[in-house]
Amino acid sequence: MTRTDLLRDIRTAPRRKVLISGAGVAGPALAFWLNRYGFAVTVVEKARTLRDGGYPIDVRGTALEVVRRMGILPRLRDAHIDLRRLTFLDGDGSEVASVNPHTVTGGVAGRDLEVRRGDLTGALYTAVRDDVEFLFNDSIDTLDQSGHGVDVTFRGGSRRTFDMVFGADGLHSRTREFLFGPEERFHRYLGYCFAGFTMRNTFGLSHETMMWNTPGRAAALYAVGDNDDVHAFLNFAHPEPPFDAFRNPEAQRDLVAAAFADAGWEVPGMLAAMRDADDLFFDGVSQIRMPRWSSGRVALVGDAAYAPSFLTGQGSSLALVGAYMLAGSLADGDHAAGFAAYEHHTREFVTVNQEQVGEGDATLFPTTARALEQRNDMLRNLSAMPSAEGRPAHSALTLPEFMPMT
Repeated sequence: MTRTDLLRDIRTAPRRKVLISGAGVAGPALAFWLNRYGFAVTVVEKARTLRDGGYPIDVRGTALEVVRRMGILPRLRDAHIDLRRLTFLDGDGSEVASVNPHTVTGGVAGRDLEVRRGDLTGALYTAVRDDVEFLFNDSIDTLDQSGHGVDVTFRGGSRRTFDMVFGADGLHSRTREFLFGPEERFHRYLGYCFAGFTMRNTFGLSHETMMWNTPGRAAALYAVGDNDDVHAFLNFAHPEPPFDAFRNPEAQRDLVAAAFADAGWEVPGMLAAMRDADDLFFDGVSQIRMPRWSSGRVALVGDAAYAPSFLTGQGSSLALVGAYMLAGSLADGDHAAGFAAYEHHTREFVTVNQEQVGEGDATLFPTTARALEQRNDMLRNLSAMPSAEGRPAHSALTLPEFMPMT
């Protein structure tokens, strides 16, 4: 058979149909690459529309090469947040230290990106929307695997069969629960809960973050520019993951308010704003640790498979890299071989980034007076300029070049 005959056979072969659950970061990124490799892709998202705005996130190390290959790096550069100062405050509101943000995050000034979450998801969606089917305001109700594919019933009532299904539906993934059972089996709780929301910028903040700490509690105001709004962030130590509150917004507000009931600085105003916020995001500070990321014809990607927690700052970067590796591993093979290759070549990168939590990140949120004093001493002694290298974990994987079959 000549090369021309082979290409003709590939072009005329029926496209493998796949379903992705979740239109956050991992889902659209995976859709982009699977479409590139000739799959017919459907993305289902429980929200009514693409989620706009949102808290700032980082794209660093290996993930920068992923977005470059996708062609969206220039758009993300334009959306980059130029955070210039990170100021730490004591319990009475007095300044402890003011540092370059990269000295704390391990990022590289002038190279790594920080963008609003909505700017990243918007860029991913724009890159793929004309080639991929999106089903908003719907979700997977049941999954039934058979020898020929995966039979899916949607919450809206329709039924369809796919060759493969992918869970890109976040830390509290229902796809993972369908396949592997309750979240508690894989949930590694790190001892904190947090709430994020936007509020009026009545503080005169610009391109900076201010963080107030007492033992076991932190409150931050994050101004991404000269905008009228700031991102508010409340983080507190909590002995057990509050699973009952994860799907109950009022319970979340009550839990946060109780934790900060006697707090000073700007916290009372933050709590009042939280009560009225329509964009409250609450969760536990947790990781997902799984012995395998697939079962049969269904695989997980991003936070659904390996959430690293915000303490690492690598959640979005792992999602982008994982999506690239998963799609490429499936480009020219069957699902079993592809899923095995995905895990084999990606797990070490995931693990080294998850383990960054054990290398000092959690010390930004001390739970004792002694630990807080030690952290403050460390901040006062930080050098003015960050390393030009960043953290090795961020770039621990060199992306392979996958050859598309189509």
